[in-house]
Amino acid sequence: MATVDTAPAGPHVPSPEPHPTTLIGSVQRAMRLLESVARHEHGAPAKQLAREAGLALPTAYHLLRTLAHEGYLRREKGLFFLGEAVERLTNSGAQQKRRSMVADTLAQCRDSIGAPVYYALYRDGEIEVQCVADTPANPAVEEWADFRETGHAHAIGQCLLSQLDDDARRDHVDRYSVRSITPYTVRDDRTLLRRLESARRMQPVIERQEYALGTVCAAIPITVGSTAATIAISLPAHQADRLLPAARRLQSEIGRLLGSLSLSISI
Repeated sequence: MATVDTAPAGPHVPSPEPHPTTLIGSVQRAMRLLESVARHEHGAPAKQLAREAGLALPTAYHLLRTLAHEGYLRREKGLFFLGEAVERLTNSGAQQKRRSMVADTLAQCRDSIGAPVYYALYRDGEIEVQCVADTPANPAVEEWADFRETGHAHAIGQCLLSQLDDDARRDHVDRYSVRSITPYTVRDDRTLLRRLESARRMQPVIERQEYALGTVCAAIPITVGSTAATIAISLPAHQADRLLPAARRLQSEIGRLLGSLSLSISI
C-alpha cells in the first residue's frame, strides 16, 4: 500500500519568474518581428524590420519567411504585412472580449435581483443558451434534459418560440416533439401552440416546475436585430411569490442590457 504524506503543507510559494535561460530565443525574436510589422500599416522591408527588432538580417529573414509560411505574415513586392493567421487571433480575442462583456452584464443583473440569470437566443432553428450567471448560493437550474430538445418545457424555450411565426414554431415542434418532462409539463403539440399564440407581446413567460421539479422560471422576450432572444431567471419553488416581481425588475433593466447583449449575436 502506498504511504500517505501527512506532513503539514508549507506556505504557498509563488512560482518564480522563468529564468532567461529557459526562454526560447527564437520565439522572442519572432514576436519582436511581428510587433515591428504591426507598426507599419503599409508594410516594411526585411532590412528595416531587422533593424527595428535588433536582429541580424539573416536571422530576421529566416524568421520572416517562417512566419509568412505559417500565415502570420504575407509578403508583397518585398514588403511584409500581417497575415490572415494574425487576423484570426485578433477576431478570437474580440469574441472573448464580447463574451466577457455579456457575462459581466448578466452578473450585475444577478447580483441586483438575487437570482440566476440566463441569456438565450433562437438561431438557425435551435435554442442556444449563450450565458448563465449564478452563484453557489443561487445555482442555475441543472440541464438534466437537453435544453434544445425540451424548449416546450422551460420558460426560455417557450419565450423564444412565442416570438417565432407559425411556420417556424411548427417546424420546431416537428423536430422536437412535445413530451412530458415533469407532471406539470404541457402535454401535447396543440396545447403548446395555443399557449405560444396567446403569449402577450413583451410580457414575461412564466413556467412553474415544467422543466425541473422544485424550480420556477420567468423569461423576458427581447429582440436583438431580427433574432429572437430572451433573458430569464429561475427561483426555488418555495420562492414562487418572488418570481413575477423579480421578472418585472429584470424587464425594467433590459434597455441598459441590450447594448451588451446585442454583441453576442456575432459570437
